Amino acid sequence: MEGFKIIFLFSLLLSLLGVPTALDTITPTLSIRDGESETIVSAGGSYELGIFSPGNSKSRYLGIWYKKISTTTRTIVWVANREVPLTDTSGVLTITHPRILALINGTSGIVWSSNTTRTTKSPVGQLLESGNLVVKDGNNENPDSFVWQSFDYPCDTFLPGMKFGRNLITGLDRFLSSWKSIYDPAPGEFTVRLDLHGFPQGFIIKGQTITNRIGPWDGAGFSGIPSGRTNPAKGYEFVMNDNEVYYKFSNPYGSTFARAVLNPSGVMQAYLWNDPNGWQFYLTMPIDQCDSYNLCGAYASCNIKRTPTCECLEGFIPKSPNNWNKLDRIEGCIRRIPLAYNNTDGFRKYTGLNLPDTFSSWYNKTMSLEDCEELCLKNFSCVAYTNSNSSGGGSGCLLWFGSLIDMRIITDSLQDLYIRVAASELDQIKKQMHSSEKKKAVIIASSVISVTGIVILALIMCILKKKVQKRGSRNRGCRMDNINEDGEEDLELPVFDLNLIVNATHNFSNDKKLGEGGFGPVYRGALMDGQEIAVKRLSKNSRQGVVEFKNEVQLIAKLQHRNLVKLLGFCIQGDEKMLIYEFMPNKSLDFFIFDKTRSKLLTWHMRMNIVGGIARGLLYLHQDSRLRIIHRDIKTSNILLDKDMNPKISDFGMARTFWGDQIEENTERIVGTYGYISPEYAVDGLFSIKSDVFSFGVIVLEIVSGRKNRGFYHADHTHNLLGHAWRLWIEERPLELLDEVLNDSFTLSEALRCIHVGLLCVQQQPSDRPDMSSVVLMLGSESLLPSPKQPGFYTERSLPEADSCSANEVNFSSLAAR
Repeated sequence: MEGFKIIFLFSLLLSLLGVPTALDTITPTLSIRDGESETIVSAGGSYELGIFSPGNSKSRYLGIWYKKISTTTRTIVWVANREVPLTDTSGVLTITHPRILALINGTSGIVWSSNTTRTTKSPVGQLLESGNLVVKDGNNENPDSFVWQSFDYPCDTFLPGMKFGRNLITGLDRFLSSWKSIYDPAPGEFTVRLDLHGFPQGFIIKGQTITNRIGPWDGAGFSGIPSGRTNPAKGYEFVMNDNEVYYKFSNPYGSTFARAVLNPSGVMQAYLWNDPNGWQFYLTMPIDQCDSYNLCGAYASCNIKRTPTCECLEGFIPKSPNNWNKLDRIEGCIRRIPLAYNNTDGFRKYTGLNLPDTFSSWYNKTMSLEDCEELCLKNFSCVAYTNSNSSGGGSGCLLWFGSLIDMRIITDSLQDLYIRVAASELDQIKKQMHSSEKKKAVIIASSVISVTGIVILALIMCILKKKVQKRGSRNRGCRMDNINEDGEEDLELPVFDLNLIVNATHNFSNDKKLGEGGFGPVYRGALMDGQEIAVKRLSKNSRQGVVEFKNEVQLIAKLQHRNLVKLLGFCIQGDEKMLIYEFMPNKSLDFFIFDKTRSKLLTWHMRMNIVGGIARGLLYLHQDSRLRIIHRDIKTSNILLDKDMNPKISDFGMARTFWGDQIEENTERIVGTYGYISPEYAVDGLFSIKSDVFSFGVIVLEIVSGRKNRGFYHADHTHNLLGHAWRLWIEERPLELLDEVLNDSFTLSEALRCIHVGLLCVQQQPSDRPDMSSVVLMLGSESLLPSPKQPGFYTERSLPEADSCSANEVNFSSLAAR
């Protein structure tokens, strides 16, 4: 009995002193304090957890480091309070209310906690032999039952057994973030993430900019890391199913320890511990210039053994030869022979390349390569295909729907890439294969023809340029300074001759007509050099007069952004006023999104790419351009789609510029389009950047649902699309808004976030709506979002039949937002 009392008193004394009775655990009665002697060590002695200071820093952090390794400095693998360091040695790690693991400072304030909503009856914090700090219920060793684990929140180090990727059910994203500096573990500029747009792939990102692409997992390694195929790691695992997508690895070569680290300069390095030689790295990314993201542009490859390093793929030529020769390769290459966009197209096999960027891709894990080819050929937006998995001779299907970018030459490629080419291009290849002699002749002839064609084209372009310059100097009436007698100086834009436009559009024939807006028809045409154009011909009866025409020319001429339509020039002769734009082969967004058949071509990833592109274009207009520009007529028909289905904002006839700190303006002339116009603009004539944000929010909800805001009908209520979305949101049924054609092909977390952002943008009060910089950030992050408030104009009204008040000015004073 006396012995029992002594043991009891000793245990009580230990609990009061805060010294753990087990080397690897923390309990509600057993905590660890700041100090070299108060740490916990994993059962096998591999890892140690305690409070430390990095280098000569005086800040204190809770972290995990290697215990068995003998080095001059600790090798830290995880830090808890990396953003909020302790300023003294008063820190205590304990399990506290409500049963969470917490780091407490000297004033009993919580500096860091495991922050879990789950509770347990007998909570225990344990440092496992893998280096994973877990919170569990008593002796429950089942990993699926862990309440919390540090492996779910990695810092700069990737350890064996750790998952790198995303849980599709919970939305948990496990990614690496560099230290700010070698002595400051705060999150730095660089992150490494697994991106799930299209076929999953890894990126190294600086802020919001991709610096390097690790690439997709092709069955043997990450295709963006050529040296990764000789990786000594065995026992890797890449999992991609309906619940999660992740990669993890085990210790290679049976080594005692291995780790991958993202250092503060953005370099990813993998290390093995080699006793007594210390840490030795066996893999690094980036390793050379060709690892820079999209260095050579579209349809070009990078070869570090070649000077210059960038070269167009076979069958492609530089898009801008002058810039290409000046080593400016960002515009990349284009097809030597344009596609016919019918079943006569075929595919050319390319070997020795890593897989291109898979952001705009689609995949199927069971389809054969033959079925994959057939599927790609039937879809005119598909530009390339290959197996999604290279192991076992190849399996699955991977399709690309955008320009092929970020390719480099690799010697150990396990996959052939099949790129769509014109039939005539295939004919040339067949002739080359038929006879070696003919092959040589074809190569020589092609070279001569290509060089001659370039020379002739250059001569023609030179002659045309001189003629245009002479014509411009002769016809001063075509210059902008004489359009309106206000004395402003000329714009440096090409002036197109009316006869040139008439020939390009076959005298404005109906078969060249692309459509007609409030200001007149738009025609498709082709210049003498083959460049396709879109001609906006101002109707003589249009309400867009000289002022609006000049406004559009002046604004667009000063804007340069990948998500804004490019103005090539203008023409004014007699009563004719025309704008010449780059041609958008896929027409406008409304052509696809509201058509039951064509909307099936818009995959979820395409829709998200369109949403993101519109957001970035508006951000440029509102904040990043030389002028602050309010578009005032953002709608689906003004979102044009290029050949890669990238969105471009068009029609700046109603746009207005703001100067300095100006944030809003009042007008008596209300312009815009029913269903997209904001309440404050419609009722009071007040427009601002938040007016465009409202219109953007409407478009987001239309893209997600595949239905128009105005004219929306539901049997259960009289709300428009905004009201319907709001009703589903407050009833916690937001996913019912999604377009039926998507089936289950969407990403759950992205869908919820997209609907959430859309509702935030259409809130009734402008002050409640986010600006576009916040919108872009919200769409691309996993941060918590504020709860949306009631949208404006969410009840359908009996409005005039005309859709556009750009062409018909209307007094909105009788309307009120509910």
